[in-house]
This record gives sequence, C-alpha cells and structure tokens, in this order.
Amino acid sequence: MITTDFAPGSPCWLDLGAPDVPAAADFYASVFGWEFQPFTPEEGDYGFFKLDGKTVAGLGKLTEQGARSAWMIYFSTPDADATTEAVQRSGGTVRVAPMDADGEGRMAQYTDPQGGQFAVWQPGSTKGVEAVDGPGSLGWIELYTTDAAAAKDFYGNLFGWQTQDMELPGGGGTYSLITPAGLPPERMHGGVMQLPPDALTLTGGRPYWHPVFGTTDCDATVAKVREKGGTIQMGPEDAQDVGRLAVCVDPAGADFVVLTPAQG
Repeated sequence: MITTDFAPGSPCWLDLGAPDVPAAADFYASVFGWEFQPFTPEEGDYGFFKLDGKTVAGLGKLTEQGARSAWMIYFSTPDADATTEAVQRSGGTVRVAPMDADGEGRMAQYTDPQGGQFAVWQPGSTKGVEAVDGPGSLGWIELYTTDAAAAKDFYGNLFGWQTQDMELPGGGGTYSLITPAGLPPERMHGGVMQLPPDALTLTGGRPYWHPVFGTTDCDATVAKVREKGGTIQMGPEDAQDVGRLAVCVDPAGADFVVLTPAQG
C-alpha cells in the first residue's frame, strides 16, 4: 500500500501533462470528483487536483514538443542531485536536471535505460500528495516494460527496491511486486510487468509507468470515463485477490487504471 510517510524510493507525487488543462480538469472532475486549483490565480497552467480538500495529484500544461499526454510518477528522494548522478551511472538519461520548485521541494525527471520516464521529488515544504490509498486517490503504480529483469536491476540499484515475482493466473506472465528498501511486504507500492513492444501501443513500443486510482465502483467509473470521451484499453474485469479493474485512457491519450479492491 502507498502511504504518506513517503519512505525513500516510494511514490510521493504524480502529475498529468495535458495539452488542454481546462479540458483535463473537467474530465477528471467528472470521473473522480476532483477539484482543480491553479497554483496561483495568475498561473492557470499548473495546479493541484483536490479531493475533499486534500491534494491527490498535479495537473500542468504539456509543453514538450512531440510528447504524449501522460501521468508522471515521482519517487521520494533525500537528495535529487545524488539520485541524478546515480541515474547517469546506471545508464539512464536526465530529461530535466534537478531544479528547485519555489521552496516546495526539488525535482528532476529521467528516462530509464529501456525508455520509461519517471521523476524524483526531494521534499521541501511539500512532502507529497495528501491523500492516498482510497477512492479517488493513488493506490498503486505499474511499469509496463520490454525488459523486466533490466528494469528491476536499474530501479533496484537506484532506490534499493525489494522485488517479489508472482505468476499471473492463466499463463499471463510474471508480475514483480515492488517494496521500498527495508520495509515489510504490506508496504508494497507497485509492480513491474514485461510486455512485448507491440503491446505498448500508447507509446509506440516504449515502456511507461502509469497510476492506479481507487474507486468504490469500477464499472460506474468506467461509464463516466466513456461518457466524458475517454476509452477503455482493458476491462472491467476481476483479478483474483486484487479486485475489479480497468485500464482507461483519457481523451488526450493519458492512461491510468481504476481499481475496486477485493474485500477481505
């Protein structure tokens, strides 16, 4: 489970780069009941999604030429500069060099050796999102990659993650569960799944991370996604001991998963 103590190497923030910020705000307000609050009244191009008064994610204008709309996952680090050096030593590349965010923290963005994009956040006055592991908030993260062994090696060296492999039912392949360094299994926060390039249609074969958001009713949430112009890549379907889930794509092409957790 994801918590807000933000142990090093655990997901602590996420934001969406969207070509049309008001349209994205309207879509996610309908799907999850989120309220968008610009960072400042004068700056409508970046702000926070709030749920019941608590920050659950960020939203900003997609400015990178040729980039697709996508969710970016940030992992907590005590030192963004040291993490940047470690990324480069391990074969990753730096997309955005470490930079200060108005005293809120220090961030950097990278690409792993297989092509998956991710980021880190060194906390300042902002430690991370304020609500997790519940309806309408982040509960899990996933990496779809073309080389799971290489990805586990890279992120394991970078963050000290512990991984545990499990076989998916019906011959669905191997899913690797991720736990922050030194923490017990109940603190698992995500998974790594190997897929062939032709299955990664959203990115033209390049690996990518995506968030999993909780919902009390997966089918009802899927209906809202479709009603607001999104599409469904998979589901809704039941996953044994996990819950009912669906892989969704918003109208601008950013993917995310919705999950109603299994009871028990």
